[in-house]
Amino acid sequence: MATLDAKDKEAFAVISRMTIIIVIVLVAGLMTMRQATAQSVADFYGGRTLQMLIGYTPGGGYDLNARVLARHIGKHIPGNPSVVAQTMAGAGSLRLANFLYNVAPKDGTTIGMVGRGMAMEPLIGASATQYDARRFTWIGSVSDQVSLCANWHTSKVKTWNDMLTTDFTVGGEGSGSDPDMFAIMIRSLFGVKIRLVSGYPGGNEINLAMERGEVDGRCGWSWGSLKITKPDWLNTKSINLLLQIGLHGNDELKGIPLIVDFARTERERQILRLVLSRQEMGWPFTAPPNLPPERAAALRAAFDATMKDPEYLAEARQRQLDVNPMTGTAIERLIYELYATPPEAITATKLAISEHPK
Repeated sequence: MATLDAKDKEAFAVISRMTIIIVIVLVAGLMTMRQATAQSVADFYGGRTLQMLIGYTPGGGYDLNARVLARHIGKHIPGNPSVVAQTMAGAGSLRLANFLYNVAPKDGTTIGMVGRGMAMEPLIGASATQYDARRFTWIGSVSDQVSLCANWHTSKVKTWNDMLTTDFTVGGEGSGSDPDMFAIMIRSLFGVKIRLVSGYPGGNEINLAMERGEVDGRCGWSWGSLKITKPDWLNTKSINLLLQIGLHGNDELKGIPLIVDFARTERERQILRLVLSRQEMGWPFTAPPNLPPERAAALRAAFDATMKDPEYLAEARQRQLDVNPMTGTAIERLIYELYATPPEAITATKLAISEHPK
């Protein structure tokens, strides 16, 4: 075996020392970069205001969930920015979705709560979307949801069989919103005798229309919203709960039929899966695309931390808000999966939810 002479040993020792120094420098550099990144996020948000935009009028489930989150999420964002909730309603939150994608600053200072259907609207809807839902920075969803068709107590329609045989009207908010899409879908798939009167700014306005007799009811009414905004209507039986709209029923709604149980063919089941998967992301928050990665990660982490915050959870319980969160990463993954649906299924779904199918 060859042995090292004095010069070789000295050279080897120099190389070893240099290697150790390089490793130390690299490790220190990585630590410094991580500290700088963390510090830059805190520096950026410190003293700033985070704008939380809400795509629906005040008083409904979207509005309430957003305002409760706004009161707690700031302390979980590095730098602890103030969080101000503001309304930007219109077209079932399509106005806000377009704004976030095209106009809002892409620096992490603006987030929004859009309708759960906005993620699917570019794929299967007919409205004037100006965004690619896959490119939004999805922050998270507070809970999944099941929706309902419900009628005012004076309506002749009180059961699923009545829905199939008796004409009735429901209020809507605009293309892509749950009330519009669900009403058209159940008429198209099952022949329900439903007529949609669209254009109401939000759920509260549809409720007023029900009281005034302008419409008989509404479909696509989130159970989580109904039970906290209209408990008196439930207690006094002012409304009839006709149908659960979701892939899975809610244990609190036993006895109310579930729409997927009426599917007769694989085609109908496939359409229902594509449309109703949105219910998994029941109360979604998103931000513009192309945020600085460290700020996007900070917002997602802050949302996740808020969902475990004892003070947030206490207020949610006090206000009877459901909390069964979905992370921003999980929302993003769900959207990509749905956008990979075979073209023939997408075409069939578009026809089923089109107001005037060709």
